[in-house]
Amino acid sequence: MKKTYHGSCHCRAVTFEADIDLDRGTGKCNCTMCWKQRMWNVGQLAPADFRLMTGDEVLSDYSKSGEWGETHHRFCSRCGIATHGHGRIVQVGGEPYVSVHLAALNDLPVEELVAAPVTFMDGLHDAWWQPPSETRHL
Repeated sequence: MKKTYHGSCHCRAVTFEADIDLDRGTGKCNCTMCWKQRMWNVGQLAPADFRLMTGDEVLSDYSKSGEWGETHHRFCSRCGIATHGHGRIVQVGGEPYVSVHLAALNDLPVEELVAAPVTFMDGLHDAWWQPPSETRHL
């Protein structure tokens, strides 16, 4: 069931709301971007389920694109904390999506977080739809 969560960067210049159904699962990836941030996301949200409340003027963007689609990693230019991302992935229909960094949610109870299913992705080897052989470090 969807629930509205509130999130922010560390300095709270960037704030947002997101309607998330944690029962649909979360994701961890071993690509270098995710690994270096220890990223744990909830992804594939419809853009209407994410509302940026403040901070559009301080959000920075790191983007990548290729034949697989495009992705934008958004982070606060003041404190450096990544809050969310958005893009399109061809393999899942190319529709726009938003992903939210679970660590940026301010009102996510730990019990709900640890109860959420986790899908592991082998982004390091461009095998996004398969889990990597090792996941303990993710």
